[in-house]
Amino acid sequence: RCAGRVEVQHEGHWGTVCDDDWGLPDATVVCRQLGCGAALAAPPGAWFGEGSGPIWLNGLRCRGSEGRLAQCRHRGWRPHVCAHEEDASAVCSGGLRRSTRTLTLCPSTPRVSPALVLALTPTSLPGGPPVRLVGAAGRCAGRLEIFHAGRWGTVCDDLWGLPDAAVVCRQLGCG
Repeated sequence: RCAGRVEVQHEGHWGTVCDDDWGLPDATVVCRQLGCGAALAAPPGAWFGEGSGPIWLNGLRCRGSEGRLAQCRHRGWRPHVCAHEEDASAVCSGGLRRSTRTLTLCPSTPRVSPALVLALTPTSLPGGPPVRLVGAAGRCAGRLEIFHAGRWGTVCDDLWGLPDAAVVCRQLGCG
């Protein structure tokens, strides 16, 4: 299932969305944009953990019919006075469909439109650090990165094998 903290990339930097005025219509647009089915919930209060970096959007007012989050009314693209304990989340009914669209659950590659890159940062295993896959289409392929000490970094491939990859795939809900 697609579920996690909502993150957007703006001016080359990933940031979060404040949950002020956040609701099911906003989550509906996120789920639609990512091809993740219908929105089931729009949990407030950093339900999937606090993000880092700028809080790019605040006061989103989606009607629920928009095709992209960038089409919703909001208070502007800029760092907002909002704490990461207020990071918005979304829970969608399905998994990510394979697509050639320019939207991804991972940070952008040069092929991705700079207008808006959107992500749901998945939940991690209890006690485990957040991980993500970057640089490929879809959320279940790419270079492994791990979040530690407030920053994303890569993982060395020394002694890396299929058992390690299987753990990451399970952690990300990719099978």
